[in-house]
Amino acid sequence: MQRPDDSSLTPGQLARIRKEVERALCEAAVLGVLPTPVDQVMRVARVREVEEDVLNPGFVAKLMGKAEKAGQTIKRAVSKIIGLFHASEGLVFIDQTLILVRKRFVRLHEAAHGFLPWQRPMYAVVEDCEMALDPDTADLFDREANVFASEVLFQLDTFRDQAEQEPFGIWTPVRLAPKFNASLYASIRQYVSKNQRACAVLILNMPEITAGVGFRATLRRTEKSASFTKVFGHHVWKESFTPDDDIGALVPIGQRKSSRKRQLGLNDANGVLHDCIAEAFTNTRQVFVLIHAVKTLTATRIFLGQSDTHVS
Repeated sequence: MQRPDDSSLTPGQLARIRKEVERALCEAAVLGVLPTPVDQVMRVARVREVEEDVLNPGFVAKLMGKAEKAGQTIKRAVSKIIGLFHASEGLVFIDQTLILVRKRFVRLHEAAHGFLPWQRPMYAVVEDCEMALDPDTADLFDREANVFASEVLFQLDTFRDQAEQEPFGIWTPVRLAPKFNASLYASIRQYVSKNQRACAVLILNMPEITAGVGFRATLRRTEKSASFTKVFGHHVWKESFTPDDDIGALVPIGQRKSSRKRQLGLNDANGVLHDCIAEAFTNTRQVFVLIHAVKTLTATRIFLGQSDTHVS
């Protein structure tokens, strides 16, 4: 089953977050510095990481000062998350079992809760009152924090601008990821979400051997560019793929890390069939299937006031 949306915002909300990201980068004196110095951003957010296992029952009792019974209830809640922010103390707790590049993103996510001026006071109030944010607010705050973390990590549009200088394809974000000290998961999503082309990436869980069909890879999440949504609308993808599917046939198996580009047909919102190209890459934790409409690779952009034509 696909994971719920974790990063979409309205244009107004996005503009607000990007303004705060620019402020954070400037106050931390790291605007344009690659990879982004996360510790300096955390400093201006006035948060400090406590390197202790968030899944340790003793941690919960010490942090919240609750009775044993209440502590057990909290334990069940925090065991499902990978980071926690304590507003009144300015403390951030991260799951220490995460890989390093994932920790960087989670640190920035938790720092966002401390830096965004409308979030930290709200968290402090609910802590003082021993309450919880209502689900809708909590969901919005988490989506805002995810976007903040991504925009800081990729220095606003720096990743996009550098990617546009390279040939379009799955290997571009793969090659750029180390430069930003970012995970492939975050880098490929960033690559697609800000791309001017009509493209999408299907993020699949690793294939599992299944009797009768060979394997089955379930859909974890999708990311689409604005142009893809404009052309194809809210395309409905299958929940899982097998070797018999056009997309399933792209899944690298065994020691393979990637698959060659293949033609693929996709119907748009009006039922019109578009020629697309698809390719796949795996980091052994997920499979990324990048799809783009062929015609967008030969689009011509004319910039008024200039004598030349830029082809992308």
